[in-house]
Amino acid sequence: MAQLLAQLSRLPAVVLLLAVGLVIGRAGFDLVDTEALGPVLEPLVSLLVGLILFDGGLNLRLAGRDLQRTVVQVVLVRAVLGFLAAVLLAHLLAGLSWPLALVFGAIALATGPTVVTPMVQQMRLLPSLANVLEAEGLALEPLGAVLALLLLQLAIGDLGSWQEVASRLVLRLGGGVLIGSLAGWLLSELLRRLLQGSEVLDALALQLSLGVLFLLVGGCETLLPESGLPAAVSAGVVVGLRLEGGASQLDELIRQLALLAITVLFPLLAADLSWSELSPLGLGGVACVLVLMLCRWPVIQVAGLGLPGLGWREKLMLSWIAPRGIVTAAVASLFALRLDEAGVPGGGALKGLVFLTILLTVGIQGFTAAALARRLGLVEPARDLGGAGG
Repeated sequence: MAQLLAQLSRLPAVVLLLAVGLVIGRAGFDLVDTEALGPVLEPLVSLLVGLILFDGGLNLRLAGRDLQRTVVQVVLVRAVLGFLAAVLLAHLLAGLSWPLALVFGAIALATGPTVVTPMVQQMRLLPSLANVLEAEGLALEPLGAVLALLLLQLAIGDLGSWQEVASRLVLRLGGGVLIGSLAGWLLSELLRRLLQGSEVLDALALQLSLGVLFLLVGGCETLLPESGLPAAVSAGVVVGLRLEGGASQLDELIRQLALLAITVLFPLLAADLSWSELSPLGLGGVACVLVLMLCRWPVIQVAGLGLPGLGWREKLMLSWIAPRGIVTAAVASLFALRLDEAGVPGGGALKGLVFLTILLTVGIQGFTAAALARRLGLVEPARDLGGAGG
């Protein structure tokens, strides 16, 4: 119903999906109890997020050295300056302890393609800017999730030093990318043989893709926790580059499944949020998120130094679009449980601040980004988007 209403009204679908989750969950009529899923929730979320990231990597196209340099500079600058800004604001304005502020800073790095992709498609943002935003999310979402897990382990005492955090970060990111690249190469070889000169094996190709992807994510999570996310992205990138335009129907089927996963996950995770986790944050929590949104402008200014392709209009647009998505919500929900199990206070406040960040960034930017893009002249001419823009 939310997707249908979004299509008819042209309102941002992700905003409506979040609203539905709040209405049917603990903050509303309490019709959906995510705790009833028990231990099934974590692997379910992990596999569906892996599918979404695989689809993002599959369709990522960074043609041209200027575009590649732009993405690299934005990712590197934001990984440092964005992280530090989020940590300071979470501690000074929202009142989180330093260990939990560090965890929040890592979680807040992720600007997920689960939100960015449908948003830029719906507003018809120019492909060059859309590619930068999508690539930023695909790079920082796995990085933020892995770093947040390691900082959480540091906060609860499972890790004893920053050296361990750094070494495990490199191991899990590098291991995930390596395993995912190998799996993507294998899958692309199999798909080439199946799809070569045939139009009847698309169903088998889809099942094979999902099977390899879910085994990849599950296996990586077992060997190196949180490495399944970078593995899914790298596998998608390798398959997309090696197949090129040879499997357009398969690409479309995976895109539709990823859209379905978004439609399931957003209300499901929002339903787990209660007002009791948001209200203690008060105005300090709201101020933290609003200032964090504004801090992206100087970060993008620094990231855009020396990039002739980014004028003031492009920088302003990039500065305004930074919504947080599914991985952010999933990581926060899981971490709150782990903090409670470890007896570390503040898990509810951390989860509440993360969801407040999601609600405000998705809500404010979702309703205003399209108008800003039109005002700046950064939209494509009107065309038929079909169902992909949901």
